[in-house]
Amino acid sequence: MVADEGSGGSGSSEIGEAMVVSKGSGVLCGQLVVERLLTNHYPSCSIKWHVKEGGNIERSFAILTIRGEFGELLRSERIILNILGRLSGISTNTANWVSLAGDMSVACTRKVDWGILDKWAVHIGGGLTHRLSRADALMIKDSEVLAESGIGEGELGALRRLVSGIDMEKDSEFAVVEVRTVEQAVSTASIWQSRQRELGGRERVVILLDNMGPERGKETSDALEEGGLRSWCVLEGSGGVSKDSLRDWKESGVDLVSSSSLNRGVAPLDMSMRFGGIVDG
Repeated sequence: MVADEGSGGSGSSEIGEAMVVSKGSGVLCGQLVVERLLTNHYPSCSIKWHVKEGGNIERSFAILTIRGEFGELLRSERIILNILGRLSGISTNTANWVSLAGDMSVACTRKVDWGILDKWAVHIGGGLTHRLSRADALMIKDSEVLAESGIGEGELGALRRLVSGIDMEKDSEFAVVEVRTVEQAVSTASIWQSRQRELGGRERVVILLDNMGPERGKETSDALEEGGLRSWCVLEGSGGVSKDSLRDWKESGVDLVSSSSLNRGVAPLDMSMRFGGIVDG
């Protein structure tokens, strides 16, 4: 963003102050990023925050006061507003989802525009970040199951083989298996339970219900309960999850839902920077 601004125009080396003010209400996010920005690119500037990271802000709320050379204040203005506006928009949106979800958790996905910064903003809003990268967890996706399906084996057979082949010593702490049917979910949990008991473990597997919806999510949860398998897994509803569907998901028995809508296509929280006059050294 600094490169996008170019030289940003000229300005005096006189010391002045400016204040960032919120034009809406929400949850503040982005302090660490702004502080790193100033340290690396606008060294004459220093900040006094009037609210903590993750704090609630209201319309016309004074978020921060920044002091430094007028030239650097002017050049940093739009970058600071872009960072705080976007990240605070995500944290605010996430907080709304969390409030609606009640006891059910909500998580973002790996579909991000600003990488780990999106994940940080979701975290600040009270959501779960899921995997930060592919290296964080073993994941068996439905596309892998389809690709592995041999003649006479079918999808269920391939899934059972892949789950049976998980290295429990290495990957049992965080493993995700994507399923599309109740039968696949029950088979996954059954194999996982058997292998954990053999090793004396108590780790749970994340069973991701891909585009199954709340009703089939409820069927899956009930089937796992009936089979004595529910305590061996974390059920995650994913695919097509919207804010409007959270009420139905809450009744489905899943532990969490995940959606890229927490951080993608989210309106920034509107802010402005108001400049004062020259201050004493």
